[in-house]
Amino acid sequence: MKKLGVRISLDDFGTGYSSLSYLRSFPFDKIKIDKSFVQEIGESREAMAIIRAIMGLSSSLLIETTAEGVETEEQYRRLMEEGCSHFQGYLFGRPQAADHRVQELDPRIVG
Repeated sequence: MKKLGVRISLDDFGTGYSSLSYLRSFPFDKIKIDKSFVQEIGESREAMAIIRAIMGLSSSLLIETTAEGVETEEQYRRLMEEGCSHFQGYLFGRPQAADHRVQELDPRIVG
């Protein structure tokens, strides 16, 4: 699949069934940080610790990160400071119909 240009993302990392062992089992290109951690970034010491741990793992494994559910400038700023490489959420735009073309403001913003 990689030879065809397919990229693989581990969605909602840190919740549900996203086990650490998956990072060894599959050639992931990106880890998506679950929005539940992003939403609590300014209120929860634990959420920030988990984000930092995910960022450390992704950096060590040379895997990009996408923070899901970014809704405020503060969340965006804090995630940038931690080294997050891509962002998605209402701060950048609301969901659009598939045929709606949106000019990309920043290559780190993921739809």
